[in-house]
Amino acid sequence: QVQLVESGGGLVQAGGSLRLSCAASGRTFSSYAVGWFRQAPGKEREFVAAISTSGGHTYSANSVKGRFTISRDNVKNTVYLEMNSLKPEDTAVYYCAARASSFSNTAYLRSNEYSYWGQGTQVTVSS
Repeated sequence: QVQLVESGGGLVQAGGSLRLSCAASGRTFSSYAVGWFRQAPGKEREFVAAISTSGGHTYSANSVKGRFTISRDNVKNTVYLEMNSLKPEDTAVYYCAARASSFSNTAYLRSNEYSYWGQGTQVTVSS
């Protein structure tokens, strides 16, 4: 089992940057694929980015491609979401999620593929 804690959210102006962190407990974090999702008020949760256990394979939603980068440090048990050129439409609660995976180069894109979720961190982008 793994527990996830997100941090790094906040208020930023349009065009600015933030880096979100997802810190995981447990000694086998390197066996977990991780994804970032977000949910804006009145909207459904949507996929943002995902990374495989090895970090060798990543995938990003079209809406954030070229602006957001997902990465991981398996020594620090942490996954990051670097967010640049932020837009007001990026405003949402951002969640990280994890699932055990035997495939080192598989990233998972659907929320129902994940077993563990963090509590979320608020990102607000002002225009």
